[in-house]
Amino acid sequence: MLSVIILAKNEGDNIKECIESVKWCDDLIVIDDYSEDNTIEIAKKMGVNVFTHRLNYDFSMQRNFGLSKTKNEWVLFVDADERVSDALAFEISSVISNWVNGIRNEYKGFYVKRFDFIWGKELKHGESGIKLLRLAKKKAGNWVGKVHEEWKVKGQVRMLKNSITHYPHQTVVEFLREINLYTSVRAEELHEKNMRVRWWSIILYPMSKFIVIFFIKRGFLDGIHGFIFAIIMSFHSFLVRGKLWFLRKYV
Repeated sequence: MLSVIILAKNEGDNIKECIESVKWCDDLIVIDDYSEDNTIEIAKKMGVNVFTHRLNYDFSMQRNFGLSKTKNEWVLFVDADERVSDALAFEISSVISNWVNGIRNEYKGFYVKRFDFIWGKELKHGESGIKLLRLAKKKAGNWVGKVHEEWKVKGQVRMLKNSITHYPHQTVVEFLREINLYTSVRAEELHEKNMRVRWWSIILYPMSKFIVIFFIKRGFLDGIHGFIFAIIMSFHSFLVRGKLWFLRKYV
């Protein structure tokens, strides 16, 4: 009834736990971006279908490729550094079962909240707890956007009660390395769309981003973890705009 797609690249430390959290599904697929570690070996030993496909810094393309490989009507997307709880697994199974039996079949997709577990602490505030559309009917829509991609589903959607746990960036160095990559991709995407950036937005937007995350969304309740997270995310906003300014001026 359900296909699960996991995107992966060099996720040898994560892939086993991720797969174990979704082993209850009947069609499990890993889309691997030419990993250089033992990610593929682990996945195959666990009985998972593995497809190697170049990401080319386009996450929507990668996810849509995954959609083309599924065999079921419903699809759940999970990243390798995420875990599906038993409660969420039961809720998803119930939702799909109800749909098969003709109950609540007006819904084409479902949002899931995702909470971050980072540096030994679960963050419950700030940008943690965002909602992501990860469960939907296969033919209800496609993914768009090279980075920070979205599943554009046509039809009614609703929120599930239970959440996904996210284990990202377990060191600050790793966090900054990934942000450097993602911001470059995002800046290039905006540049291709001929988006403009003002000098004042390079300064003010990151400052406002920190205020929103740390104060308005109460990231301060997560202590020093929340403070560091808010600083890095505001730096993320700065890098996108700074790199976009550079591209528009010198490229």
